[in-house]
Amino acid sequence: MCTIPTDEPESDGTAKWDSTTIVIVEAGGDDARGIGYTYCGAAAAQVIREQLVDLVHDDVRASWLAMGGAVRNLGRPGIAACAISAVDQALWDRKARQLGTSLVDLLGAAHGDVPVYGSGGFCTYSLDRLQEQLGGWAAQGILRVKMKLGREPDADPKRLDAAREAIGGDVELFVDANGAFTPKDALGWADRYAHEWNVSWFEEPVSSADFEGLRLVREHGPAGMDVAAGEYAYVPADVRNLVGCVDVLQLDCTRCLGITGVLSASGLANAHNLDVSAHCAPAISAHVFCAVERRRHLEYFHDHIRIEEMLFDGRPELRDGALHPDRSRPGNGLELKRKEIEKWSAS
Repeated sequence: MCTIPTDEPESDGTAKWDSTTIVIVEAGGDDARGIGYTYCGAAAAQVIREQLVDLVHDDVRASWLAMGGAVRNLGRPGIAACAISAVDQALWDRKARQLGTSLVDLLGAAHGDVPVYGSGGFCTYSLDRLQEQLGGWAAQGILRVKMKLGREPDADPKRLDAAREAIGGDVELFVDANGAFTPKDALGWADRYAHEWNVSWFEEPVSSADFEGLRLVREHGPAGMDVAAGEYAYVPADVRNLVGCVDVLQLDCTRCLGITGVLSASGLANAHNLDVSAHCAPAISAHVFCAVERRRHLEYFHDHIRIEEMLFDGRPELRDGALHPDRSRPGNGLELKRKEIEKWSAS
């Protein structure tokens, strides 16, 4: 487990933070060792050690079922789901390495890459920092960028002006309120976002647990604006509850019961003609979402980019606005930078 400070204070519409914790799992022996991880707290590591370690074996899906059963009385959504997610990733990675194939090919690639959107634009940023970050992504050829808003709604128009100026008219602008608004306030802002700044994506305009509020914004918001949620979908019922409430379903393979959970939820999305967007964790999400038929894009999140560059070699290459897993490398291609992990584990 590593806790790494942010490069400056960060906040969104409803939360503030100054560090991020990653829990890393290795599974296997001398023949092959699989790597998985989740962005969660120390409690996830404790669940793994105390509840999950003795349940894993070579059958990935049987292990997944056993882990789900073992945490029933702990409460599967939340911390336990994050713990299972990390172990499940490691088991899939180990299987691919044992077979000498890439994780992408083991899962069955539907795509060779996953387009990304640059994500950051925190409410704590100065206008200069906001423009530097979002404009920098646009300059790299990333065709869509996202900023946080909703903490101080009256200050957001200046921030939106700055963002649009930095990225120009050809790059899509996404916004994320992290549940800061009531449904009716969200509708009012959605109209302004669309018509004044050509915003095409409104993420969590209301709490992701407010299904009727999401549905209201989706059904009555401006044409051409997608309403998205799902980053807090931990178990299948969470995914089912969002069907009909969002235009795009978000899934996080470090939270939603891992790779097995993503593949299961992807089938539900297919049945309802829902596109799926990967939430964060780009180093592993790029591999997993190449196997998601209706994948739209992946969140190239500032904090996770920094952490994964610090701790992992073999990350997917960003090229032409998309992440490309290296299918010549076995498994997920990741190798641990053990000195860096020791450094941050001890901090």
